[in-house]
Amino acid sequence: MTYRAFLVEKNEDGTFSRSVVEREISDLPEGELLIDVKFSSLNYKDALSAIGNPGVTRNYPHTPGIDAAGTIIESTVQNFSTGDDVVVIGFDLGMNTSGGFGERVRVPAAWAVPLPQGLSLQEAMTLGTAGFTAALSIHKLEQAGMNPKGGPVLVSGATGGVGSVAIKLLDQLGYEPHAVTGKLDQHDFLTSIGAREILSREDLEAGGDRPLLKELWGGVVDTVGGGMLFNAIKGLRYGQSAAACGLVNSPNIPATVLPFILRHVNLLGIDSVELPLSEKVEIWDKLASIWKPAGLTELKKLTLSLNTLSDAIDTILDGGMVGRGVLDLGL
Repeated sequence: MTYRAFLVEKNEDGTFSRSVVEREISDLPEGELLIDVKFSSLNYKDALSAIGNPGVTRNYPHTPGIDAAGTIIESTVQNFSTGDDVVVIGFDLGMNTSGGFGERVRVPAAWAVPLPQGLSLQEAMTLGTAGFTAALSIHKLEQAGMNPKGGPVLVSGATGGVGSVAIKLLDQLGYEPHAVTGKLDQHDFLTSIGAREILSREDLEAGGDRPLLKELWGGVVDTVGGGMLFNAIKGLRYGQSAAACGLVNSPNIPATVLPFILRHVNLLGIDSVELPLSEKVEIWDKLASIWKPAGLTELKKLTLSLNTLSDAIDTILDGGMVGRGVLDLGL
């Protein structure tokens, strides 16, 4: 039996090529669940896998896609049955295990979460890893004491998947989100999803040579890393926290301990890949109920097919992606 998949192959000259091919079910790895993938989504990590980044994927040919939502075709475990709808994000999916850019995936049962009541498969992938990461960041910030009365919350990389969902969630939860973006033509989009103020990258990079900045932020959701993250930390109000969940700008920060010991602030790490399944279920349940973003369609800027994926990958690598790109395997 065959299925369609987006395949990345390594050529003899060391370059990488992409194509849509027919693959055999027997090509899939071992696992307790065989899933008919209905939807996936495009993330920056998928784009890195598609260009052969060894920090993401080491073995080729490979099908990327760190997100998948679909229906179980075969199950060898009691807690999942044929016909169950499930969501799979994180763990090794789409990294060195064939991912959601194919009509079938086979995964360990420990990677799958039952589709929460209140979300469709398409809505789950409109959120995907990016939306999940945004929600996890806000969840952890609130556990550290963030609340709507604590001041505006800064969101960097605001037009991207994580940033745009974070802004929408923060606005819905009663916060005052301030967006940082390098895309000056996207102010209307950011305002429409709840951003109260919009800053340029240059605004956030100002004062990089100073040990502390004016206390402005009641929290930070950072997707970029580098000097902008540390400037955001230097601008946190006393006792508040920054959640670091990305490194598009840089994995390094030019840091001193001064903000931490003089303002009692915190830097929180966010990982959605190896997060225990019980905690994933908790966040998904929130996203399906009390935290479900109103007007999810506002975040879905692209509906993709396997045949249009390659161009979208180039777009996200060039920094041109806005909002969420959802892959419909039925197209």
